[in-house]
Amino acid sequence: MSLGYAEKLSYIEDVGKVGMAEFFDPPHVLLEKIEQLAMMIRKSKHLVVFTGAGISTSCGIPDFRGPKGIWTLQREGKALPEASLPFHRAMPSMTHMALVELEKAGMLKFVISQNIDGLHLRSGLPREKLSELHGNSFMEICSSCGAEYMRDFEVETIGLKETSRRCSCREKLRDTVLDWEDALPPKEINLAEKHCRMADLVLCLGTSLQITPACNLPLKCLRGGGKIVIVNLQKTPKDKKASLVIHEFVDKVIAGVMNHFNLRVPPFVRIDLFQIFLTQALSSDRKYVNWNLRVASVHGQRAPLPFIKCIEVSFTGRQDLKGACLVKQPFVLKRRSVRTAKPFELLLKINFSDGCGCPCAQIRISVNFKISRKCPYYDKEAIFQKLREAAMEHLKCGHQQVVERKANVSPKYDATIYAIVTDIITYNSRPTPSDVHSCNSELKIKHERVNDGILSQKWLKQRKRKRRL
Repeated sequence: MSLGYAEKLSYIEDVGKVGMAEFFDPPHVLLEKIEQLAMMIRKSKHLVVFTGAGISTSCGIPDFRGPKGIWTLQREGKALPEASLPFHRAMPSMTHMALVELEKAGMLKFVISQNIDGLHLRSGLPREKLSELHGNSFMEICSSCGAEYMRDFEVETIGLKETSRRCSCREKLRDTVLDWEDALPPKEINLAEKHCRMADLVLCLGTSLQITPACNLPLKCLRGGGKIVIVNLQKTPKDKKASLVIHEFVDKVIAGVMNHFNLRVPPFVRIDLFQIFLTQALSSDRKYVNWNLRVASVHGQRAPLPFIKCIEVSFTGRQDLKGACLVKQPFVLKRRSVRTAKPFELLLKINFSDGCGCPCAQIRISVNFKISRKCPYYDKEAIFQKLREAAMEHLKCGHQQVVERKANVSPKYDATIYAIVTDIITYNSRPTPSDVHSCNSELKIKHERVNDGILSQKWLKQRKRKRRL
């Protein structure tokens, strides 16, 4: 998370002001400010949102400058906090998903982010509606053709260095995360400046507005008569320029805004990809078929599969074939069968790593040693949408479906790419009156994870009631 990012950064003595005190608006003032913000958004013709670390703290990602921030603890010589889950399993917050809904509703025109956690893209926000000023820990880019590759693992370097993978044009890829001395990428900063100049409202969420030159972008809307709103727990250097300053958890404020518009925060369904290779070759005496099973990443032969812990392989109706538990990546199983053997079925039990919404999933594969040249066409977007709907319909992770198939006759191999649901998150954006008026010592807006197919019965009843209507 920000822990690993901070360790990779070059050393710099002065990281700015840290250990900043947190402030909370009184409940009655907070309600008034949320209503005022909602009215400003409703009247806005070109809303731009500018985000910082504060929108991801509820995802388990520590911030940098708060009382328990990374740089604050480092300066005080204290131990850094332990990550609550692996960085690659961090899920979008309610605010991330609310921004997706606001964009779909036509209210939000553009998002500018200083975060490197990749959660805006993972939430479903369109790439063309987003500038990631400081890069993305899960993104690689080709400096030759400009192609971008979103990964399911954290890229190993920062500072725009070459990685171990190549683009489809065969040029080497680079990471996208900036180090201290790196300039903001022209493509990202130019789009951000353009939209800030067009904006009549820039909403700053969870940022201390200290890192230059990014922190000066919201000010560009003022020249055209635009307004700035800041939602942050700490005071910022730009507060005097803002038309409205709200001191509260970002999720709580955005929940109030969504309630004002009667908009529902959509659930987040995470879909991951992996591929299964079946290769085969005749033995020298042509009596046997030597075949290999390989479960690998879609991002390259040497790329990790971070969401899979191990794979248990068994055979249906074949006592002569010994099963196995594959615990080391790459996951490979080698076996030999009589050439005249009848088709059989492989059963793969895929055990997920920590941070996934269910412990395992099962896949059945028919093996008949026949390779077809014909590979059907799969509509990936339609399949992804179908998986999301099935996951929410049955309130269960583990749904999977084939999204691509490749085959070759010589040498013989069959490669099948699967999409699988590994997490479902729902968000409670409708706090009770007691939540709104309660002590602000801790965040009251929470999200619920579907775990082993179990979701809150309240949410399920609401879903069924809406269907009947």
